[in-house]
Amino acid sequence: MQDIRCGQCNRKLGAGEYTRLSIKCPRCGALNVLRAERPTPESRRASHRGDSTHDERSRLGALQPTTP
Repeated sequence: MQDIRCGQCNRKLGAGEYTRLSIKCPRCGALNVLRAERPTPESRRASHRGDSTHDERSRLGALQPTTP
């Protein structure tokens, strides 16, 4: 999580994660408009480690000769 602070008086307005946020500071009255710099990346697919079928296929594919 990330602290969300007023850009004018530096008062802590909250903590969390956001993509877009508009919040008015109760201390100084400044309107803070925040956007994420880049979107959160999608989670990666599960790896095939420990999958005996996948390991067997990669070993067999590496041993087979290629045709010209």
